[in-house]
Amino acid sequence: MSPAQVTTKLDLDNRTEIHNFVVEFYRAIVFDDLLQEVFEQIAEVDWNSHIPRLVDYWCKVLIGENRYNGAMFQAHQDVHEIEDFQPAWFEQWHKLFWETLDAGWEGPHVEHAKEHALKNLGSLARRLMGTDWAPAL
Repeated sequence: MSPAQVTTKLDLDNRTEIHNFVVEFYRAIVFDDLLQEVFEQIAEVDWNSHIPRLVDYWCKVLIGENRYNGAMFQAHQDVHEIEDFQPAWFEQWHKLFWETLDAGWEGPHVEHAKEHALKNLGSLARRLMGTDWAPAL
C-alpha cells in the first residue's frame, strides 16, 4: 500500500470532526429502513435545526464546549408520547452509531462517545420503556 492510500482515522477531538461524524451518522439514519420512519414521520425531525443541536450536544460531551442548551430526555419523552419507543429502535441506533464511528474515527474521544451513548441508551430504556436495555451481542 502506498502512503497515498493510507488513511488515518481522526479522533472526535474538535468541532469539525464531531460535525462530520454527526452528519455521517444521521445520513445513515435517514437511509435506514427502520429508523427513517421514526425520525421523519413520528418525530418529524427538522434536520436543519436538529443537526446543529446534535453537534452542540456532542461537542459538550466530548470536548467541553458549552453551546448545548437542550433537554435531551424531554425531547425523547415527547416522541415516546406519540409512539412508544421499541427495543428494535435502540438496537438499530446503536448499530449505526458504532458502524459510523468505527468506519471513520478512532481514539479516546470516540471511545468516550460510545460509552456515553450506551449510558444514554440504557437510561432512556429504563425511563421510557421501564426496562433494562443492553446491545445484542
